[in-house]
Amino acid sequence: MNFFHILSEIEKTDPEVFERFDSRRQVFKHMTGFGKKMTAAALPLAMGAIFNKAYGQTTSAPGVNDVLNFALKLEYLEAYFYNIGLSGDGTIGNNTTTAAQTALRAQFSATNLSSLLKIRTDENNHVNFLRTALGADAIAAPAVSQFDFTGGKGTNAGPFAGLFSNAALFLAVAQSLEDTGVRAYKGGAPYLASNKDVLTAALNIHSVEARHASRLRTMRRGGPMNDNASATAGAGTGASPKSWISGQDGGGASPAQTAPIYAAGSAPAYTPAGITFPAEDNVTQGATGAAAGVNLQTALASLSFPAAAFSEAFDEPLDVPTVSTIARTFTITGSTIF
Repeated sequence: MNFFHILSEIEKTDPEVFERFDSRRQVFKHMTGFGKKMTAAALPLAMGAIFNKAYGQTTSAPGVNDVLNFALKLEYLEAYFYNIGLSGDGTIGNNTTTAAQTALRAQFSATNLSSLLKIRTDENNHVNFLRTALGADAIAAPAVSQFDFTGGKGTNAGPFAGLFSNAALFLAVAQSLEDTGVRAYKGGAPYLASNKDVLTAALNIHSVEARHASRLRTMRRGGPMNDNASATAGAGTGASPKSWISGQDGGGASPAQTAPIYAAGSAPAYTPAGITFPAEDNVTQGATGAAAGVNLQTALASLSFPAAAFSEAFDEPLDVPTVSTIARTFTITGSTIF
């Protein structure tokens, strides 16, 4: 979920939003506390309380509902994925476990399954937070049938067919969703760069999200039943991703569908001048406004490091429109969710 973009959009449509709180200083103080004390799962609940406090004093909040409902759509995408695979019927709050889900769970080691269930809980909590913040203005919960995680556009026979009965395939899609989320999260950072308190809190939260993505990559590398982060692919996994994105990651788990996750984005009209969304193999950093960045591979050529090494040192941001396009990979034909 892109909290940075949400905050930026709120401030653009309602410049006095921070004055609705006790004081601007107070809200920034709260934000700093979030980064230090709360997990990514707990943050949305606290954010909801703050927004309710701010907008409970007025009858109008232009633009806020649109922003929060967009975030809610993304959270439904992720929550439904983990729910269908691990517990319930896909909807939020259903925790029954079917025989098929038990069979998938049995393909993971106890440690790996515990991690996956924790991630599932996080995503469901995010949905609950947004529904609380929006109240009666929240979009209706999309039908589970609006999503086709096989990538088959409703045929359930897409390139990821069998993902809910094949642990390796399940992890491949999970990694794709989480890698998308990490880039989307960072995509909003430029809008908060002028405030060190908020930026610090945001980067702390971003680090938690990145660890989720890294954990999934470790599972793929070692294999679903392997608790050790082995250096090579486990038997039958057919995958050996690093714990971080390297270059464009070879297009990801299924390049024909997942390459855009690691490719360049495109700047929306509201993007400040000088802000770009390069691909993950970018080796030029530090560009600000009209000032060009530094090509690290050229500047540090004496070290003889490969380009991949420089790209691995940075996560690149991804814009919201590009994230929406990626999300549509997992909806059915005719769906208007994204």
